Amino acid sequence: MSFFSKNILTKDELDLIAKTISEVEKTTIGEVRVQVQKRRAWKDRYLPVYDLALKNFHELGMNNTKDKTGVLVFLLISDQKFQIIGDEGIHKKVTKEFWDVLALKMIDYFRQNKFADGIIEAVKQIGEVLAREFPMKAGDTNELSNDVIIS
Repeated sequence: MSFFSKNILTKDELDLIAKTISEVEKTTIGEVRVQVQKRRAWKDRYLPVYDLALKNFHELGMNNTKDKTGVLVFLLISDQKFQIIGDEGIHKKVTKEFWDVLALKMIDYFRQNKFADGIIEAVKQIGEVLAREFPMKAGDTNELSNDVIIS
């Protein structure tokens, strides 16, 4: 089943996702990013989606957050796939089951063509876990942009 169409998010939806990320990050030292990649670069044509998402995770500097608490929600439109990547600090406290259940929920939204809703729900659920496991500390700063990356 096709999850993605060419223009899955409107400008208003992109703004709403960024606003949701901003709200989530007020409760945690974690950093959340969303990237929507339209198609693979020629040099990446054989990379599994996980490896491509991990490559982008590093290129975005998400592995350089102070407490290793970055999470990337990566969508690859051309392959109709997505991947959620969390840094090492996250994996010490968040189970594989959480990520699997979250992915299934996103798929349910995407099957209904509710892409923004699926991403927003994922960001909120990631935020709940981050707030519980990595609560906001005094003096914490927003290390990464909250804008959705379109590439």
